[in-house]
Amino acid sequence: MVRAEAYRRAGVDIEAADAWLSRMRPLIRATRRPEVLADRGQFAGLMRLPAGLRDPVLVASADGVGTKLKVARLAGRHEGIGVDCVAMNVNDVLVYGAQPLFFLDYLAVGRLEPRVMSALLRGVARGCRESGCTLLGGETAEMPGVYRRGDYDVAGFCVGVVPRARLIDGSRVRAGDAVVGLASTGVHANGFSLVRRAFTATQLRRVARRLLVPTRIYVRPVLAALASVPLLALAHVTGGGLSRRLPSLVAQRPGLGVRVIPGSWPVPAIFHEIQRAGRVSTGEMWRTFNMGIGMALVCRAAAVPRLTRMLRRAGVPAWMIGTIERTRG
Repeated sequence: MVRAEAYRRAGVDIEAADAWLSRMRPLIRATRRPEVLADRGQFAGLMRLPAGLRDPVLVASADGVGTKLKVARLAGRHEGIGVDCVAMNVNDVLVYGAQPLFFLDYLAVGRLEPRVMSALLRGVARGCRESGCTLLGGETAEMPGVYRRGDYDVAGFCVGVVPRARLIDGSRVRAGDAVVGLASTGVHANGFSLVRRAFTATQLRRVARRLLVPTRIYVRPVLAALASVPLLALAHVTGGGLSRRLPSLVAQRPGLGVRVIPGSWPVPAIFHEIQRAGRVSTGEMWRTFNMGIGMALVCRAAAVPRLTRMLRRAGVPAWMIGTIERTRG
């Protein structure tokens, strides 16, 4: 007891953290898939692979949400950050055609603030439910002296699975194929260092709600489409923006390139506002932000009407935004 009291005076309250985690357990259990096994109270999660997979390939990702955290702190809105953390990972796993299986979170704080941490965890659980994966475990670390009171960081780790025969690696992309863009919900979780530099503090408060719209999770709509429309390559438009992520669609096919069709989708107003406020060049905007396209898919040209129709019915606006063409030289 003396030692626990000393630790509390040093800035780490183990009993408070345990009590908070106990209150959060029903939220965590609500994400559980049937393959999860009892963990017997240890610090690792257990999960079987889904039955019936032939030659399964595991696909893993780790990511965070960057300095979007600063805007969340400014606005006092944190649940969407939890969704972002899941989305950035499950969307990365999805590009190989993989179904996300489980997610682990890591929350680091100067001192545990139950209101903030509960909002974050609600967002993480929401993201897991939306993507059909289990919140299998995680860690909440109090680190006074490393983080100031009120500051926190969050990162996530996801593992998915796909039968090797259905792995999407881009090797079947050919000239004449179509690029279909899926709408983002805004800035998502990239480029916020530039966002925060572009706006004054007053402007940032005014647009914070729109900036904090969570990253769209594409897992269920894209996996549903994949069941009936062959998809040849996928790109999650994150760091590097649209102009640097679209070329990954043809990374396995030397001699091919992506030609974007100008004006083929509506660019959300928030990007124009960032560009004006920060006097950012159009080229830099495209190298930094998703510009309204959160994921891009390649399919045969004849499949475009069916694919876009399916995605729109699933609530994801989609457009043909480009084509695959042969490059010179």
